[in-house]
Amino acid sequence: MDFDTDSPDGTTLCERRPPEYVMTLDRLGSLHQCRLSFMRQLTRRMARENWRFTRPHFNLDEHSTGYAVYTANYPGGEVSLVAFAHDLPDELRSDRVIAEQWDATFSLVIGVPSMDDIERLQRNVPKQEAGRISETELTLSRANRSVRLWNTVVEALAKGEQPEADALHDVGYLMRTTAVYGSGKFGAADREHVREELDPGGVFKGPFAAEMLSVYLIRTFVRDLVNHAAHIKGGSRSTMLDPTLAQSLGIGNSTGLGMAPFLINHPVLINNWMMAREEAIARVRSIEQVSANDINVVIELLRRTQQMNSHWTSEHEKQLEKLSDLTHDLDQALDYLITNATDTPYFWNKFMRWGRHGLSMEGQECMASLMLEPYGHLIDELSDCMDDPVSHTLRVDGTQTIGTVKALIQSSFGWAQSIDWSTEKSIARCWYVSEEKLEPRLGERFEETLEPYEQPLAPARDAIATYNDLDHWDDDTRIADFLLTHSEHRRSVQRAQWHSFAPYSEIRDNTIDAEMLPIDLLRAKLAFFGATQFDPRSDRWVRICLYPGAPYPEALGVDNCDHWIYPTPS
Repeated sequence: MDFDTDSPDGTTLCERRPPEYVMTLDRLGSLHQCRLSFMRQLTRRMARENWRFTRPHFNLDEHSTGYAVYTANYPGGEVSLVAFAHDLPDELRSDRVIAEQWDATFSLVIGVPSMDDIERLQRNVPKQEAGRISETELTLSRANRSVRLWNTVVEALAKGEQPEADALHDVGYLMRTTAVYGSGKFGAADREHVREELDPGGVFKGPFAAEMLSVYLIRTFVRDLVNHAAHIKGGSRSTMLDPTLAQSLGIGNSTGLGMAPFLINHPVLINNWMMAREEAIARVRSIEQVSANDINVVIELLRRTQQMNSHWTSEHEKQLEKLSDLTHDLDQALDYLITNATDTPYFWNKFMRWGRHGLSMEGQECMASLMLEPYGHLIDELSDCMDDPVSHTLRVDGTQTIGTVKALIQSSFGWAQSIDWSTEKSIARCWYVSEEKLEPRLGERFEETLEPYEQPLAPARDAIATYNDLDHWDDDTRIADFLLTHSEHRRSVQRAQWHSFAPYSEIRDNTIDAEMLPIDLLRAKLAFFGATQFDPRSDRWVRICLYPGAPYPEALGVDNCDHWIYPTPS
């Protein structure tokens, strides 16, 4: 696809890359974190606003069980993470959503909790889905220890020794979360209540801001917990985890199919994420005179990315191929930047055009993220455009004509008209919700009796069915009249109308195809979180790392609040 337009002087008019180019599953499954990722937005804000952090409670016993409270004070308010540590037998430790016990459980609470609040939370938070929290709580989460690393670190520290850095790098975390729930789940405050009542300053306005703060504070608790466990075991001979080693560790996360439908169910929000990223890329590509200093910043961060990539491991065949491609691409891109670092006009645009033909998709998207780094002054403001405060208020516009709706469907799903929707391959999968855990699942349509329970997560198939039925009606007829007869198409009509102002709202692939990989959906969302070290454990769930390299609250400042995501060269 050639979407660049050459201007008379040989430069390129840099518009946003079009949806049909960026909204395919293979490209979404190759996204990397960038300046607009939610973790980095949060750490920049905390440093800029000079947030203050305290630990008013740390009540852990000789078994490392008990509770702790971490409070963040920000302009206009404060919020606290309440953490509960448990003594979990190894045989009960599981990342699966069906687990009922965990090594640690958490809730993010507006204000500073009273002892009555802590006792109420202690009765409910460890139960997770089986308990209930209140509308003054923002999130509910849980985490398990890394079987590979936790005991190793505790044993070393208890002897007064530091664990081996290579062992820490190989795993990347001491605990991994298996869920961070928010937005009204299990009694927590929903986003509208947070926006209108609990958060007048807009601290949690951005997507997943409360969840990202929860994980940031969980990471601090985990560091403190491992130091406590080592002291209990080793007494006076024990030592604390070296700050540099501690900073290298993040929080792991195991994410499965429960997250995959999010991109399909929130089309306007996903449009806002993707449009912000594509606008940032277009702005940087449009810089006519690129300074040598800016190029050198990208070169330095590329070298640090190479180091990060050297610790990125996986056993998944597809991810191994992508890692091999990325290793080669990073070398090629570094050579290009060093060789071509001149005052050539529109340098970044030429770099992107070279990458389209010289790099894999994984490498292209990595470079697209890296070249944004020197330009916070130009693109950071786009983070204010990534929320979706409107789609829940929008209703179907019944006055639109059928001809208008057909044109909108053609614009967003014209590509799907070439699919033969009568073949088993094209409709092989079926999304449904499990009865036990009320979590999304993906089954095989022709092997299981699932169709009666199918969820509307095949927008391409449904849009074409809508278009085909519309084709029997007069183009000048109001869409309201059509929906009175065909109410089953209301969702597709609404999505088509949203597409008129949200061009990046739809995935340009068949989400029920036999060869569809749910991990591509997971990767896209997690990249916007700011996740690194994607490690698919199957085609349906993935492990990641959050906040590796981030400064802890006591060390966070304006000088280290952003590029921590790229490891310092060893």
